[in-house]
Amino acid sequence: MDLSADLEVNARWRVPAAELVERFSRASGPGGQGVNTTDSRVELVLDVARSTSLPDHLRERVLERLAGRLVDGTVVVVASEHRSQ
Repeated sequence: MDLSADLEVNARWRVPAAELVERFSRASGPGGQGVNTTDSRVELVLDVARSTSLPDHLRERVLERLAGRLVDGTVVVVASEHRSQ
């Protein structure tokens, strides 16, 4: 995914790249049997409450429907992978 470009959600909504924050991390195993494994993780963050790309009626709907999953109006999508080397 090229995060320097806008994220097209559907034909009517694009999230500007400037509103997205991405974080990448990689951790090696602690030693022993885990020494030859790698954990990779990426997080994609969107501050729904402050997003200028969402029309007001959609913002309210998202905030209501995802209320139990948001932290300070922010949605975080996490993907991780564990693999052997």
